[in-house]
Amino acid sequence: MQKPEDDSSNQSLVFFDLETTGLGQSCEIVQLAAVSGDHYLNLYIIPRCRMQRGAAKVTGFRVRRKRLYLHRQLVLTNSLREVLMSFIAFLQMLGRPLVLGHNIRRFDCPHLARALDELDLRAEFESSVSGYVDTLPLARELLKDRGLQSFRQENLVKELLGVNYKAHDALEDVRALQALYSVLQPTPELINRHLFTLNTMEKTPAVKDAKVKCKLPGQRPLLQHFKQAVKVTRGKAEEHERS
Repeated sequence: MQKPEDDSSNQSLVFFDLETTGLGQSCEIVQLAAVSGDHYLNLYIIPRCRMQRGAAKVTGFRVRRKRLYLHRQLVLTNSLREVLMSFIAFLQMLGRPLVLGHNIRRFDCPHLARALDELDLRAEFESSVSGYVDTLPLARELLKDRGLQSFRQENLVKELLGVNYKAHDALEDVRALQALYSVLQPTPELINRHLFTLNTMEKTPAVKDAKVKCKLPGQRPLLQHFKQAVKVTRGKAEEHERS
């Protein structure tokens, strides 16, 4: 991957988040969401391992008979490869953006990197981004004099925006983070201090090949899902949002 861009002031920004089957290193991605302005991506995957009870309680995800449910509502899913390819296409549409997320250096990015490595997609993904920024340490540095007790995203949104939102849903998380970031207004210098790449973050263990070759119930073709998930017409995201 190329070095992160030195000037992030004119770059596109993409905020992303994952929901997973748990908190351990071997947990799997269940939901991937990203947002950039009015454009967004929101995709679901049936995991190959069980949802941990705590994660299921927090996120509302359940797997029954090879179908994925969110708060008891069936959701359409795609394979891990299709979801990652959709994410790559989303990034390429925005021209090598800067990717941001809350606590992504220690959690989301290691899981993303393992999934990309498993499917031999890391090189293509890395060429589609200019770098990554974790907004958790960035907020800690920016707000160090505010005397905050917690830098969890929902607490920061409540403190700075005065609102509550449905946390632990990846799409709601990235929308809230985008709004939070616009209030934080970090300088280019501060952003540059927190830039990292998948190669410079903590090394993640390799994932054994365990690909799902069958098409699971509830899936739909990638092109159809991508057209419905990525909204490229400004101002129409809410109108066309799929639950």
